[in-house]
Amino acid sequence: MRILAKLRVLERATRPYDTGFAEAMERRWAELPDAARTPGQILGRHGVGCEGTHGVFPRCDLKCTPCYHSRDANRVRVDGPHTREQVAAQMALLRELRGPRAHTQLIGGEVSLLAPDDHAAALAIMREHGREPMSFTHGDFDDDYLTRLALGPDGTRRFGRLSFAAHFDKFMYGRRGIERPPSERALNPHRARFAAMFLRLRREHGVRFFLAHNMTVTPGNLDEVAGVIRDCHAMGYGMFSFQPAAFLGDARRWKEAFREATPDVVWAEIERGAGTRLDYRVFENGDVRCNRTAYGFYVGRRWYPFLDGDDPRDLAVRDAFFRYFGKMTFTGTPPALLAARVLRVVFRHPSTAVTALRWLARTVRRVGLPRLARHRMRVRPVTFVMHQFMDAHVVAPAWQMMQRGEQATDPQLREAQERLAACHYAMAHPENGTLVPACVQHAVLDPAENAALRTLLPIVEVRATGDRSSGTPPKEK
Repeated sequence: MRILAKLRVLERATRPYDTGFAEAMERRWAELPDAARTPGQILGRHGVGCEGTHGVFPRCDLKCTPCYHSRDANRVRVDGPHTREQVAAQMALLRELRGPRAHTQLIGGEVSLLAPDDHAAALAIMREHGREPMSFTHGDFDDDYLTRLALGPDGTRRFGRLSFAAHFDKFMYGRRGIERPPSERALNPHRARFAAMFLRLRREHGVRFFLAHNMTVTPGNLDEVAGVIRDCHAMGYGMFSFQPAAFLGDARRWKEAFREATPDVVWAEIERGAGTRLDYRVFENGDVRCNRTAYGFYVGRRWYPFLDGDDPRDLAVRDAFFRYFGKMTFTGTPPALLAARVLRVVFRHPSTAVTALRWLARTVRRVGLPRLARHRMRVRPVTFVMHQFMDAHVVAPAWQMMQRGEQATDPQLREAQERLAACHYAMAHPENGTLVPACVQHAVLDPAENAALRTLLPIVEVRATGDRSSGTPPKEK
């Protein structure tokens, strides 16, 4: 009987589909506007979208042009108990409204201003709510901070895996050792140093990692995008994400004609850096006017897509993936358990194995066996992303009309409403039980929220310097 009980537990654990996750995706698909229900749409077919925190630590110790945070953000002190409380409340609502699994960003101001223990506690809370967390940072902290985050006081691992997104661009002022970067290339040693910390952590303590590289693009650094990709693609980053600057957040930091760096122009520079065309219609995350994504891998210095959008056979692979594996929860699933679930699907649908093997053979032919052999079969997955935020003066009236149930007739406002309806990136408001798109959070809600936080968590000036490696914020008690 004991053996039968264990077998029943194993059978339940390895069931390919989580009912709650599948139901959440069905709701997400139903919410999408018709224009977003494309063959490559991921939302509602393999995920509900990304999520982010807000109002948990709005302060940052760098000065950036532009900055998406409101002018009061840097007048709010970083407070561990407040962060933990707010993260728990927001995660609970996200789980209730968006289902049991999602990727969620621990984001606000600068995450390393949180003490390592508070940072670790926030990540643990997110995981408890079924979220796969990613911490957002400018990357200007030391090995000591990362070690104290990853390991508990007794030296044992708190986490088997950490995910970080590090933002580097030359319009971020105040970084140690390079106060005002003269060029993007001048930041490359800092980009390399950041990635090297995680390589050391994995080597010495067995903590796996995923790193994303973020960069705001303006007319002032547009022609340096390709160089960043070429110089940094092998440093250890699994994603390169670029955000064309928007007139959003602190208006005091709007220094350029941002809209000259159009999405098409920025994407062309990303393609120039990758050395190939990047097809962003194979897989889509929400509205392509907001997000463009190309999934693929490097072999040596050459990048290849996982699926060729010009090959009907590869598009059939995509459709088969959605059909048979789309409702499977990959996020936060241990590798062995995920493998068991995949095998159960393959056993039930043997054609999936044939489809996968044919895809693998085609991909090997595209890359070439000589190249694979020359690079010892080493394949490095790297994703290219572009996020296009909307300007505040468009978002505010479009959102207000949506709240009233009105459909805009003005073409610019109508486009904003369509993009907001298909938004890939949501933030939770437990105080009223609602979710809002990130553009709405920054354009409409942040100013009042940060003004209130300034009163709740005032900064007490006690000294002029601080030690970023210790996790103690400068100029705070």
